[in-house]
Amino acid sequence: MTEIGTPVTLDDWFTRLEAMPVPEGYKAEIIEGTVQLTSRGDSQWAITADLYEQLRTRYPRARLKSGARLDLPGPLNSYAPDLMLLAESAERTAAGLWRCAEVEFAAEVLPLDTVDPAHGPKEAAYALAEVPVYLVVDPRQGRCHAYSKPKKDEYAVRLTVTFGADLNLTGTPVGLSLKTHDFPRD
Repeated sequence: MTEIGTPVTLDDWFTRLEAMPVPEGYKAEIIEGTVQLTSRGDSQWAITADLYEQLRTRYPRARLKSGARLDLPGPLNSYAPDLMLLAESAERTAAGLWRCAEVEFAAEVLPLDTVDPAHGPKEAAYALAEVPVYLVVDPRQGRCHAYSKPKKDEYAVRLTVTFGADLNLTGTPVGLSLKTHDFPRD
């Protein structure tokens, strides 16, 4: 990478991002080669914490990660899922990252004030990475969208529930029915 040129790799991008101040309450991701900052308000934190607590009833803390860098297939994709469940055998790479093949579940809670491409480019990237379960929680609409059985760049099974209903993921690697009763709406 040259000092003035456009970053060419994800590591180049992150070198630059780490030198920049990301405002508190925001997360930075690289989506198809573009840096995107999304806000993380109280609702996003509350929903992420609720999901974490529910997953902790079955999985040890070491298998759950929040905001960790995850490089995905496609043109320069690196996301920071709000919550992800790693396989029991998951180990960091030499660079200290998690492998997509070891992610069993990834959850994204949509921000309030920005457009998050969770349903488009992110969904395709998670499917290409063969992440078995991808959950998108939308506090504005009060809905959860669960995607499973990845095939190429899409998911074969889609399940949508409104807040207040149980999200049945017992037939997936998650193996739980998640409660959405306490998810706040914005």
